[in-house]
Amino acid sequence: MRIALDAVGGDFGLPPNIEGAIQAANAFGVELLLAGPADKIRAELSARGIAEGDPRFEIVDAAQCVGMDEDPAGACRAKPNASIMIAAKMAAEGRAAGFVSAGNSGATMVAALFHFKRVPGVLRPAIACPIPTAKGITVLLDSGANVDCKPWHLVQFAMMGALLARHVYGIAEPTVGLLSIGEEEGKGNDLAKEAFPLLRSAGVNFYGCVEGRDVPAGRTDVVVCDGFVGNVLIKTMEGTAMAMMAQLKTELMSSWVYRLPLLFLRGPFSRLKRKMSYDEYGGAPLVGVNGVAIVSHGSSNARAIANAIRVAAKIAEAGVPKALKEVVARTGTPEEKVLL
Repeated sequence: MRIALDAVGGDFGLPPNIEGAIQAANAFGVELLLAGPADKIRAELSARGIAEGDPRFEIVDAAQCVGMDEDPAGACRAKPNASIMIAAKMAAEGRAAGFVSAGNSGATMVAALFHFKRVPGVLRPAIACPIPTAKGITVLLDSGANVDCKPWHLVQFAMMGALLARHVYGIAEPTVGLLSIGEEEGKGNDLAKEAFPLLRSAGVNFYGCVEGRDVPAGRTDVVVCDGFVGNVLIKTMEGTAMAMMAQLKTELMSSWVYRLPLLFLRGPFSRLKRKMSYDEYGGAPLVGVNGVAIVSHGSSNARAIANAIRVAAKIAEAGVPKALKEVVARTGTPEEKVLL
């Protein structure tokens, strides 16, 4: 299994990407195509004890990079040889089974759409973010690719999310919830009200409406919403978890009375912190494109990059794009839906 990596994507550039690539190669047996400035990549690999010519790592020179603050579409058009575009191109040409980037998330989507194209019949690709919950994993989509959506988009998000939950996260019969401001069918904005009956008859295991508090509780295996709401939700959950862990640490370290039992609780606390950290999940798959693309957090460390590579390999191995083609072909997409 070979995965292409945007080696300079993210807030911290080469170091976490190269370290993550090495971790993935050692732990998961994955080979890497590293897109970025060749000389600098060789230096990073050498500094970490990787001999030149190691068959697990192939360097693809890309002198340009799409910045985190650049306009995604404009930058990708102006920089066809940027690292993120090269990584996507390698995957589209079959030299890699998928690609990973912690860089500009909009540029990741543009690069994937440009080189992979959409799965025929898919109206809008979506970012499917895995969220740790009290019961395991909930897949939230869209998480930021589409800030404005129509009802039929949410229906396809539900189908794609259920497919991902089944093939990648091992949930045999994933349930789907519609994110709203109440559990009743008539509540919410126009999008939620119009999407509800469509989801109920879409052939997915539709639970009904769920509220924000139901997501971390794991009420359903898949949650669908527009990308604006989804992105706000995951960022709020991430910030809340970090704040709570910091406050808990402060309280526990405030007195020796609390620090003593902490010696016996270090294991459970470490496991909880690991479960709640995005490092363990690596990134969010971009579903709906005709290939495998992983959108990683801009501040990803080496562990997050390694896990993103692992997820990309797993999605490719599970044949998710092919399975999605079959689902869309089976369910059909009337012409009027395409116009939405």
